[in-house]
Order: sequence, then C-alpha cells, then structure tokens
Amino acid sequence: MRCRWLARCSTALESLAAIRRDCPEVFAGLGTVLTPEQVGQAVQGGAAFAVSPGLNPDVVRAAAAAGLPFAPGIATPSDIESAVALGCRLLKFFPAEPSGGISYLKSIAAPYAHLGLEYIPLGGLDVENFTRYLALDNVPAVGGSWIAPRDLIRKHDWETITSAAWTPP
Repeated sequence: MRCRWLARCSTALESLAAIRRDCPEVFAGLGTVLTPEQVGQAVQGGAAFAVSPGLNPDVVRAAAAAGLPFAPGIATPSDIESAVALGCRLLKFFPAEPSGGISYLKSIAAPYAHLGLEYIPLGGLDVENFTRYLALDNVPAVGGSWIAPRDLIRKHDWETITSAAWTPP
C-alpha cells in the first residue's frame, strides 16, 4: 500500500490508536497534516497534536477551531510572521539542517524572542545533532526519521526502532 499522508502513511490513524492503547504515557501526534479534512481525522483519531511541513492558513484555522495543538512548518522570517498572525506560538522549523541548522534558527528566531515562540526542528536531524537542538531554550522537542528509518520498518525490525525511540544517546 502506498503511503499518502498523516506521517505519510495510510496506516497512521491505526498506528496512533495502537500507540494510545499500548503506550498511554506517550504524547502522540500526527503529521504530515496538509488539509482541513485531515485535521478533523487527526482529532477523531485522538491525536494530541499535529504538524505540517508548511504554513497553510486554512489548516491552521481548522486546527484552532478543533482545539488541536498544531505546529505549522516555517523556514523564513515571513513564515514566522504569518504563523504569529494566525495565533501560532509553536512552530515546526523545516527543513532544519538544509535551511542552515542551529545557527540559522537562532538568527531567524532572534527578532521574535520577546513573543515566546517555540520551534520543533525536523529535517536532517540525526542521533549526532538532535541534542544540540534540544539544548536551545526555544526548542521543546525535535523530530526525525532516524528513529524509525524506512529500511528498518520494511524489515519489521521493531527491536532496533524501539531501542532508538526509548534510549537516550
């Protein structure tokens, strides 16, 4: 089956249900949410939050109306200003490493520091660099596919994935 959306996988809602059932302590959310309809599906599926790679005002408004914590993707100061105008204070910095990494994030975030914005970097993070992002005061969380790379998923290597997800570096 070809993956389409919500974590770019057609089984995202089923996976979310399993996580919520088997690991209720996990704060589980969904991405990649691209449409207002997907916001509704995320809410119905019990997502604690959702993220997207870009800033779609219709999706931001749908998430706000549904009461779903939502982090739209930003990569420029203009993106940040648009997100702030829509009421967002938690932003997905994407793609983090290709955009310039930590030094770029510090530069674009600086003019908005007084607003208390927070950033979740994704894109190019790995086991070698993610802790440097987490050391920043305005980064409450990070994300990355290094935890569950596609080859390990295809091999059903759940032990290695579990170890990567639950073991600090």
